[in-house]
Amino acid sequence: MAKIRFHKLAAIIVLIGFAAWMGTGEFSSVGSAATEAEKKKAETVAPKAPPRTVAVITPPQRTYARVIRISGLTEADKRAVLATRVGGVIDKLPVKQGDRVKTGDLVLMLAAEEKLSAVANAKQLLVQRRAELDAAERLAKTGNLAKLQLDTARSNLSSAQSLLDTAQAELDRNEVKAPFNGVIDRVPVELGSAVMQGGEVATILALDPVIARGEISERDLRYIKIGDEADVRMVNDQTVKGKVRYISRDASSATRTFRIEIAIPNADGAIPAGMTAEIALSAQPTDAVMLPRSVVTLGDKGDLGIRSVDKDSKVTFFPIDLVDDSPKGLVLGGIPSDARIIVAGQELVKEGDVVKPVDADQETLRKLMGEATGSTQ
Repeated sequence: MAKIRFHKLAAIIVLIGFAAWMGTGEFSSVGSAATEAEKKKAETVAPKAPPRTVAVITPPQRTYARVIRISGLTEADKRAVLATRVGGVIDKLPVKQGDRVKTGDLVLMLAAEEKLSAVANAKQLLVQRRAELDAAERLAKTGNLAKLQLDTARSNLSSAQSLLDTAQAELDRNEVKAPFNGVIDRVPVELGSAVMQGGEVATILALDPVIARGEISERDLRYIKIGDEADVRMVNDQTVKGKVRYISRDASSATRTFRIEIAIPNADGAIPAGMTAEIALSAQPTDAVMLPRSVVTLGDKGDLGIRSVDKDSKVTFFPIDLVDDSPKGLVLGGIPSDARIIVAGQELVKEGDVVKPVDADQETLRKLMGEATGSTQ
């Protein structure tokens, strides 16, 4: 019995002691002390990371002609779909696809026997009325014809002329003539076939000059004007020269670009309509540097630019002005002449980072220029 009481008493003492320890809160600092000690130890053990090494160059600035390159298509200077003004049967079709025609050349004529006869009769009547007026004027001079009869003769001549004009106009409605100098591109009808009023009978194209059409951005619009020269490179590598003849003043609502047209001499018609072309527009020269494409990166705000190192070895960012995109590399404006541009490691740093700049070695420069020109060596 005494043994049981002793055990109970011991348990009560242990419980009271545990509660007192809990109340002091000393147990909570055991882990914290250990953590702080570990942190201090880690700080002591792990030294601060050294600055990242980047390769830099200071490219020379030169004066480059600003070139704006846009994609486009060739198209005819003029294009007309010829149609009949009346219905009928094709009596004459003197042209075929590929023929060159001049303004006023006959392209098609419908059968018009009755109208031809009406024109011939009107011509004969006109001759008769003119002879009658001549006779009446002679008689009137001698006083042997009343003035009323002379006026009637003159009126009859005017009526005959009007009748001939009407008959000729009706005959002309049976003819389709070339509205301008050009090439017959399509003839969807055959001699002897019947066509309805308004039916398509031929397509004519004026290809001298041929037009290279493209869309220029609102940012580059300020650099060009009517009359500027342009180089146009076709998809078959043929390069020709032309001049800006039109710049739209109304931007496309979808792309915010402006339509431009380049007139290209094409007397022999060698350049067809609908060919893919690259238009290069030359603008005012400016100071710039040439760099490989791989140097261009995105800034913190999403702008295209290059990273450089300032005098305090901190990374800075310069937005770029694209002057030209040549096979040898990018010609970029807006970069200070003394800027040390990062050419290797620029993607591993950000603005404000302290770095260790070193001059790019020849191997790095050769590699970069090889990338710029598309070399695989």
